[in-house]
Amino acid sequence: MTLNKFIYATILISMAIQACNPIDASLTLQIPEEGFEVVQHIPSNNEGRDTNALYLAPRSITEDEFNSSELNTYIDSMYAVMPRKAGVGIASNQLGKRLQIFMIEAKSDNPRYKVLGPVNKQIFINPIITKTSKETMNFWHGCLSAHGEKRGNVATYQWIEYKCQNQKGEIKQGRLDGFASVIFQHEFRHMLGGTYLDHANHLLPKEGLNQKLDTGDLPFFDLAKDTLPLLLEGYKIGETLEEFHSHKK
Repeated sequence: MTLNKFIYATILISMAIQACNPIDASLTLQIPEEGFEVVQHIPSNNEGRDTNALYLAPRSITEDEFNSSELNTYIDSMYAVMPRKAGVGIASNQLGKRLQIFMIEAKSDNPRYKVLGPVNKQIFINPIITKTSKETMNFWHGCLSAHGEKRGNVATYQWIEYKCQNQKGEIKQGRLDGFASVIFQHEFRHMLGGTYLDHANHLLPKEGLNQKLDTGDLPFFDLAKDTLPLLLEGYKIGETLEEFHSHKK
């Protein structure tokens, strides 16, 4: 076989292998040409959950991806979706991308949550919760991935401590409490799989809930009772997302 024929054969074999093993776009930093759409919740036992990024394990960001133009552009694109959809947080798998990235931010003019105070923009990559309070807080959750669905009441830890990486790959450690802690745990739930709808037993339409909150008929952000479902149910404090998903199977 001549050198040219050998090269041609090698290219054909490589193309055949790629055709048989196409790259899963949900595991890449590639931004869809049509832009991002928010992935929606699918009820348990319904068709489609096994292919929905909200219910599949996200991969970690690798060392060679940190501080790259691809990662920075991807995160900028994620952030652009959040305020456009009036969200206070967004996770990568809500955009159909199985990547261990989420961000939080609540501005002071947010009509519903301004009473809880603003939350600075923060980005969490490859996150781990390292410590939590014993006490949990009651909170009624909505979600960009639960459009048109009822709000759900679940418990989150009063405060959490975390470890993650920033866009440069540097290790970050910190503590969040109050509203910031709630948003972090809400987005971390997406990393674990699913939404508050998979855990809440108490659900109310948005309009009816707002009326009850405004009149004080329902608590908004108080210490939770032991009977209230925990949003991060099943997660062992200190484990990586890979460890969680390995024993989840």
